Amino acid sequence: MSSLHKSRIADFQDVLKEPSIVLEKLRELSFSGIPCEGGLRCLCWKILLNYLPLERASWTSILAKQRGLYSQFLREMIIQPGIAKANMGVSREDVTFEDHPLNPNPESRWNTYFKDNEVLLQIDKDVRRLCPDISFFQRATEYPCLLILDPQNEFETLRKRVEQTTLKSQTVARNRSGVTNMSSPHKNSTPPALNEYEVLPNGCEAHWEVVERILFIYAKLNPGIAYVQGMNEIVGPLYYTFATDPNSEWKEHAEADTFFCFTNLMAEIRDNFIKSLDDSQCGITYKMEKVYSTLKDKDVELYLKLQEQNIKPQFFAFRWLTLLLSQEFLLPDVIRIWDSLFADDNRFDFLLLVCCAMLILIREQLLEGDFTVNMRLLQDYPITDVCQILQKAKELQDSK
Repeated sequence: MSSLHKSRIADFQDVLKEPSIVLEKLRELSFSGIPCEGGLRCLCWKILLNYLPLERASWTSILAKQRGLYSQFLREMIIQPGIAKANMGVSREDVTFEDHPLNPNPESRWNTYFKDNEVLLQIDKDVRRLCPDISFFQRATEYPCLLILDPQNEFETLRKRVEQTTLKSQTVARNRSGVTNMSSPHKNSTPPALNEYEVLPNGCEAHWEVVERILFIYAKLNPGIAYVQGMNEIVGPLYYTFATDPNSEWKEHAEADTFFCFTNLMAEIRDNFIKSLDDSQCGITYKMEKVYSTLKDKDVELYLKLQEQNIKPQFFAFRWLTLLLSQEFLLPDVIRIWDSLFADDNRFDFLLLVCCAMLILIREQLLEGDFTVNMRLLQDYPITDVCQILQKAKELQDSK
């Protein structure tokens, strides 16, 4: 470890040990990248995403409260109607004359259960292929959810619920703006067959199952948006970062902490996933056009070239912006980009500058290429040095 890196770690520790953390200092440090040593990134992200307050003294009570609340969500939303503790002789009170599996009443708990299955099937399909370039999400978590997997209970896991449903996949495919593929060709998006996954013993669960639970609970709590394909790519890096925290006490609660950080992040970007808002000032269309207007201001020659070839920002910037570049780079690079995004006071204005920087850094290839070549460049971005991209975006920001 270099002396410079040790110095940066010390700088973070000095800021984070203060009774009241100075947010401006933390943002300034985090913008240039957060060290992963000592769980620094995990802690900084929780502060930058407004999960933890700036007052250190309140952390313990807030974490206990939020983690308890998440356990309550698990009890209320994962355990299906019709399941009872058979070994304790609990009666099937959920199956009554008024409420039964064939009850067409929209208020019926059974009707809600079957509708939830439609959302769950889409989530399941997406989380099983999460980050296929690494094996992390297929491996067993050290901290399975004992509330769900307790052998004393007969609670149904989401995985079993998916296995038992007979709904057809075409009834649940809910894609944004008719986009049929939100995955980058840069990544292998082909999921292995179900029988190719490692079979985990009873009492164990894979990391992707934890992510599935987070997304399902989010969908239940936010019925207006529920689940839209691509949300899995937002929650994945968050969960990976928290689930690899060297602090075992914090790692044990990675699921709950991820849920609340994901919820806070989605509160800022959820408009990108709502089609009815596309053409509003907070919608994704406006943001894509902002990328091009910024490019026009910074490099009019390149802007005119793309216009001449009728290369619309929808062809590439939709995925860049909606998924926070999580499909354009490998996971460690995505996490480094997110350090800067989360640290910037106007984080998603900075994202627009990052997208603009990505275009300018390949300007020579784009100016020389035809439509086919340029579309390939933009949909399979060639530069892997994210620090170079972030530096260029900072230059654009400073030149305003």
